Amino acid sequence: MTAPTPDNETERLAALREYQILDTTAEAAYDDLTRLAADICGTPIALVTLIDADRQWFKSKVGVDMTESPRELAFCAHTICGRGTLVVEDATRDERFANHPFVTGGPQLRFYAGSPLVNPEGQALGSLCVLDLHPRRLTADQMESLAALSRQVMVLLEYGRVSKRLAAALEAKQG
Repeated sequence: MTAPTPDNETERLAALREYQILDTTAEAAYDDLTRLAADICGTPIALVTLIDADRQWFKSKVGVDMTESPRELAFCAHTICGRGTLVVEDATRDERFANHPFVTGGPQLRFYAGSPLVNPEGQALGSLCVLDLHPRRLTADQMESLAALSRQVMVLLEYGRVSKRLAAALEAKQG
């Protein structure tokens, strides 16, 4: 199984690195949004994922213990190739995922919906996604809420990036 790669992968990865977020500790603000996504969509699993060169890393998670997975297994790698929310109502009936190890084996995922995390420059860095062990559909309101929450995750990421830039500029000026 191979995950798709966006045409702008080099630029996308450079943008992701600017945020200096990979492998950071859990933060309540992200966890709150992840919990809201799971609650609103009625799913047992929700994640804030960032797609690195060879892995999918979880900044926030509900319902799983893993902190990352190989990129080639990332449903979210498909999400970052589009601009809208990707919905897979039943992964066993979707040719992209029917033979996926997380579908055919543990945890036997069936449902996925992911809204991309798109920065101001238009780079999709990852997604806010919800997953379930049963096929399901989201209502229009749930879809809109998932997209709204993904924009809020991006706001948090952007605040962090700007704060780091300002701190570096201040240090350079003082040093």
